[in-house]
Amino acid sequence: MNGIYDEVRIALHAIWTRRWLALGVAWGVCVLGWLLVSQIPSRYESTARVFVQMQNILPSSMDAAPQATQTNIDTIRTTLVSAVNLQKVVRGTDLANTVSSDRDVADRVAGLAQNIKVTSQQDNLFQITTTAASPKLARQITQKLIDIFVEQNLAGDRTNTTQSLAFLDQQLAVRQKQLADAEAKRADFQNRYLGSLPGTGSVADRIGASRTQMSQVDGDLAAAQSSLAAVQGQMAGTPATVAGAGGVAGAAGPARARLQAIQGQLADARARGYTENHPDIVALKSQLAAATAAARNEPLSGGSGAGSAQNPLYASLQSMVADKQATVASLRMRRSQLQGDLDQLNAKLAGDPEVAAEQGSIDRDYQVLKDQYDQLLTQREQIALRGQAQTQTDRVKFSVIDPPTMPRMPSAPNRMLLLSGVLIAGLAAGIGAAFALGQLRTTFATSTRLEKAAGMPVIGSIGEVVTRIQSEQRRRGFRMFLGGTAALGAAYVLLLGVEILQRGLAA
Repeated sequence: MNGIYDEVRIALHAIWTRRWLALGVAWGVCVLGWLLVSQIPSRYESTARVFVQMQNILPSSMDAAPQATQTNIDTIRTTLVSAVNLQKVVRGTDLANTVSSDRDVADRVAGLAQNIKVTSQQDNLFQITTTAASPKLARQITQKLIDIFVEQNLAGDRTNTTQSLAFLDQQLAVRQKQLADAEAKRADFQNRYLGSLPGTGSVADRIGASRTQMSQVDGDLAAAQSSLAAVQGQMAGTPATVAGAGGVAGAAGPARARLQAIQGQLADARARGYTENHPDIVALKSQLAAATAAARNEPLSGGSGAGSAQNPLYASLQSMVADKQATVASLRMRRSQLQGDLDQLNAKLAGDPEVAAEQGSIDRDYQVLKDQYDQLLTQREQIALRGQAQTQTDRVKFSVIDPPTMPRMPSAPNRMLLLSGVLIAGLAAGIGAAFALGQLRTTFATSTRLEKAAGMPVIGSIGEVVTRIQSEQRRRGFRMFLGGTAALGAAYVLLLGVEILQRGLAA
């Protein structure tokens, strides 16, 4: 412990004996450091917070998609500090007094791009932070950015809509002319190659349509022939006449008239293809049995005697046969016509296959142009509707939450801290220089160190004898040293006062 104490005493003694060196080094370091600190330009920050809300007054199908709102917010954040906007800032603030050419403007724009930050605190809340050399200039730049944003987004939206409509009108005119040319080419091709062919569309489409109609007619013809055969079979088992009750045919009564009506209904149901188990057939058979019993007990009116009369069921079947035969003949004629059309189309396709390929190409080109035209027309209607909505309400709602601030003190550099740091560094450099010089010179401050260095015992030591004149000189030197040290402290305090005064003047 005593060894450490002695070493500390020796180090302090070495520094004290070289105190003028320490003071000189401290003055040199402090003056140089304070000069460098004074050359660092002050930077002032002005901040503002703005709220931007995108108003979607149209349905999502007619307005922008939901994700487009976030895209618009990102666009606001990125375009606010674009080169064009920054040029407007340079020419609209005090920076215009520092530029004389386009190159100077470009240099100021490059500097502003690094000194302006737009951060999103929430989805629709933005903070604009501007750094400049003076508080007034920082506030001017921030306010100008806000003014540019209002000008572009509140008035520029309608300009963009007008430009979009003009562009779409131009594209629609071009597509309309191309579509008219395609229609003329398509009509000319139809007249030259397909005018004499049946149907519409391409050759392949016409063949497909004819085959579909042929299949449908074949099915109808088979059903009609089956129905005709059933009616003919029914008519073959039905007598043409029915016997009367006397020699002279008498008029049939109500029971016999009902019997004939039920027989006609039964024959018609069987002609339709109903089976014997069909509910209508079963009901008609039941009614036929009752009507037959009633007709047997009913006398004939208007005469008596044996005779015969035309069977009404047979006459009804004859009428149905004639109708079925006419239907079958009509379907056969239609099938023959379709078969002729199909043969004609197949012959055209086999004789000139390039015609079908050319027509397919023409139809595809026409359909592509028509789809493009319809799509552009739909987009124009949507943009026109949004433009009408924008004329009645602002699409962007803009509110300044916190106006641009006027900074009262620089954000950088912290000169008071730097001045203090330079003072501490100067004092440390002076003390370190004195201590290092004491270590380089081989002297012995105590007899103990001399014994360790020489390896021999020290018999005794003689203290320093100071005369009155030397003592007076030392006191005078000590006062001068204290004055130099106090001057260094006074310079530090003065610099702090100057910094505080400059902050007050800047504010």
